[in-house]
Amino acid sequence: MQHSMPPLSALRAFEATARLGSVTAAADELSVTHGAVSRQLRSLDEHFGVALFAKAGRGIVLTPYGERLQNGVGEAFTRLRDSCASLKHEVEEAPFTLACPGSLLARWLIPRLDRLHRDLPELKLKVVVSESEHPEKQTEASASLAFSAPPWPADKQVIELTPERICAVASPRLAAQCYSARPATLFTNTLLYTASRPQAWPQWANAQGLELTQLEEALSNGQGFEHLYYLIEAAVAGLGVAIAPKLLIEDDLKSGRLVAPWGSIETPAQLCLWLPSQADMRRSEPLAEWLKRELDGGVF
Repeated sequence: MQHSMPPLSALRAFEATARLGSVTAAADELSVTHGAVSRQLRSLDEHFGVALFAKAGRGIVLTPYGERLQNGVGEAFTRLRDSCASLKHEVEEAPFTLACPGSLLARWLIPRLDRLHRDLPELKLKVVVSESEHPEKQTEASASLAFSAPPWPADKQVIELTPERICAVASPRLAAQCYSARPATLFTNTLLYTASRPQAWPQWANAQGLELTQLEEALSNGQGFEHLYYLIEAAVAGLGVAIAPKLLIEDDLKSGRLVAPWGSIETPAQLCLWLPSQADMRRSEPLAEWLKRELDGGVF
């Protein structure tokens, strides 16, 4: 026959009282009132049908029944406290793993990693390349950093960091040859693109009021690349006109390796920090705030 267990809160009150030898001391440790502990102890007496404590002068002592219960409960709560303390220490000491697409990692995050480690040493940050282009599919990481567009899935926490801006860029030599105030003239050049971001050129063309049929024809004769990093390097080498997130090419624009004479547009996407629904925000929030400050400082 299976017997019902008394409430854990009552056993917790009993363990503290037995260990400390005082209802008042137990109430202080548990941050409850003296009366609350007394009620929990009475509920245990009623549950077992025997008295667990007896009065001794102005204090209380365990009865033989109480001593029997204390032998098991005391050991159980000691193991429980040790397990909780061990888990908390393990979580706090474990590195915070941030997954990031390779292009974003190489072109934006790595140049800032040293400063990030200095500013947030307690985070024990470990950076890995994302398993997938889709952050919602990332499983083995504390958080993911990626460009993505809403709606956001219900089983994730998504912190929006900054809107995505994209621009058409080329090497200075190629831009000098093909520049015109009319963006449609770009379609006479080799267009560079990545298969992972098929929406980028159409978004830019729509914002410029260009005919998508012209764009489709130009893209059919263009050059595709697997990763944004390769796409940008191809543009630097003068192989064509690329479409890329402004965040990833800001250093190239500042140094003159690339130019964006046709301007940039804002897309529906955001650079976001993706977190599990039950993420520990004590570690995630400082990282999100650091990223926001860094992004604000990088605007030009």
